Amino acid sequence: MLAYIIRRLLILPIIIFGVTILIFGMMSFLDPGQRASLYVQAIPKGAGELDEIIEKYGLNDPIYVQYFRWLNGLLHGDLGFSRIGRAPVLDTIKRYIPASFELALWSSVPLIWVGIQLGVISALHHNKAIDQIMRVFAIVGWSFPTFVFGLLVLMIFYAKLDWFPAGRLSEWANQVVLSDEFTRYTGMNTLDAVLNLRLDIFWDAMRHLILPVITLSYVSWALILRVTRSSMLEVLRADYVTTARSKGLKEGVVIDKHAKPNALIPVATVSGIVMIMLMSGVVITETVFNYRGLGWWIASSAANLDVISVLGFSLFYAVLVVCGNLVVDVIYAYLDPRVRLE
Repeated sequence: MLAYIIRRLLILPIIIFGVTILIFGMMSFLDPGQRASLYVQAIPKGAGELDEIIEKYGLNDPIYVQYFRWLNGLLHGDLGFSRIGRAPVLDTIKRYIPASFELALWSSVPLIWVGIQLGVISALHHNKAIDQIMRVFAIVGWSFPTFVFGLLVLMIFYAKLDWFPAGRLSEWANQVVLSDEFTRYTGMNTLDAVLNLRLDIFWDAMRHLILPVITLSYVSWALILRVTRSSMLEVLRADYVTTARSKGLKEGVVIDKHAKPNALIPVATVSGIVMIMLMSGVVITETVFNYRGLGWWIASSAANLDVISVLGFSLFYAVLVVCGNLVVDVIYAYLDPRVRLE
């Protein structure tokens, strides 16, 4: 197992290096004048003429020289300046990531657990009414565009019924959070509220999270349900399950001890991928619900042609996906020794 992890870790820097080339290559398609205009918009303080900026930042240098200069800045945490965030890109990411992580965390916990349980129930009642209902919900969830579902949920539960608010906090709660009497330990409102013993803030934050969580988790929940159902049906037909039943074991023991552990191996892999997908889903979800996180920031940056912010976020997200896939591979290798032998 250790040798497998080491092999995967050795490949990781090569992949990230390739990602940096790809990201920088996107920028190199712009001519020096266009890139200089981005610097004019991005630099926090005044800039001179375009020719001076081209000379100052070496935008006429050979591409490989510009790349290694950019890579050197990258290694020192310099991703450029965000006009929308009004701060360096890295600082802006640090500012908004707690909100997105909080949203993804609250979405993933019920998403994975509920999806697995419903998938098992659907498989155990194969072709019965409950199975048909589950399959319909899963197909609808998987085929429904996230932004359409989000707008539908917002229209019904916010605009029509006024059950849940949009945004991240109510005005009164936001004033408390920003005051000196409230300590921001993590930047995640629900966790910080508990640590500050402010259950009123916790409840307000949860009310703002409910609609985004439902929107973000529905599509992924449908995927986990379908994978769990298919895997469970395959395992239930296996010889060792038939043998366990023929020995007189109770059905609950057969399911919990023999069928379910083996059926959940592919589900574990899909769950890891779904966690990565959630971070991309926040872009649409946060925009729909005006939830101020990474997704809201990058959508605003793209709408305002803040290319430096978009490229910085693209690199951050690419590294996140690569590292997430590494974790998924390690978990899968732990659950299935055949992967390590390959």
